[in-house]
Amino acid sequence: MGIFDKGVKKTNLNFFQKLGRAITGKSKVNDDILDALEEALLSSDMGVDTTLKLLDNIQDRVEKDKYVDMQELTAIIRDEIANLMGSDDPVQPFDFSKKPYVMLIVGVNGVGKTTTIGKLAAMLRDQGKKVVIGAADTFRAAAVEQLDIWAERAGATLVKQAMGADPASVAFDTVKSAVAKGADVVLIDTAGRLHNRVDLMNELTKIRNVIGRVVPGAPHEVLLVLDGSTGQNAFVQAKEFSRATDVSALAVTKLDGSAKGGVVVGIVDQFKFPIKFLGIGEGIEDLKVFDKKEFVEDLFKLEDIQ
Repeated sequence: MGIFDKGVKKTNLNFFQKLGRAITGKSKVNDDILDALEEALLSSDMGVDTTLKLLDNIQDRVEKDKYVDMQELTAIIRDEIANLMGSDDPVQPFDFSKKPYVMLIVGVNGVGKTTTIGKLAAMLRDQGKKVVIGAADTFRAAAVEQLDIWAERAGATLVKQAMGADPASVAFDTVKSAVAKGADVVLIDTAGRLHNRVDLMNELTKIRNVIGRVVPGAPHEVLLVLDGSTGQNAFVQAKEFSRATDVSALAVTKLDGSAKGGVVVGIVDQFKFPIKFLGIGEGIEDLKVFDKKEFVEDLFKLEDIQ
């Protein structure tokens, strides 16, 4: 089993059930199969623009390669999706040449942002790294309480202030503490509100500015956390946060319970954000560094339905 298999199995089964009915008994790709392929891609929440782009590319390949069977069509689909998802180079999740390496974690409430921070801290702990977490979402008591629990589980230091404190002040204290402790990585949580993009932009800009005063060039990463199970809502969130701040990478969560794994492909294609992490379960170890080849293979694994 691939490491992403359980995270995209529902998408895989849903896709091939739809496509399989149209392709049974056919010796070549016809309009019925292309229609079924379009429906299957859209139902995985890949998005209209990405789906149409893929269909054009697949149709061109089919005409050149003289498609014969489902196995070959599957290989073409995998190839074309991989082509949309950027470089084949392995993902480098952290840059330890920068010390401390500062990550600003953004995303709306409920996407698994706090849990992702905890899992990142645990991943770093397992690599022998010293981690400091900043609880800069000062408007939600539950966020600070959750971070307290995760920090303890992961052996990380948590920096927090009173509820309602200035988030930038928390971020400043966090980075100062990290420098004083000789920490390797800083993870800073931020408020998950999108009701007013101007307010969000101003808050994130202020946080970035104060962090940069302590560690020039920081934050080194702005990681946007998206809930893959929300489908098209994840596209909306990616659009809004890309306007509010300089998002540099993605973590996509909750793929294990969803048939909408295609959202990962669509967002990478439309926004050109690299994916660094996938959340594929509730366990502390269920945050994986993204591997494009393995993800695409697991997303379209014909063996699972044969």
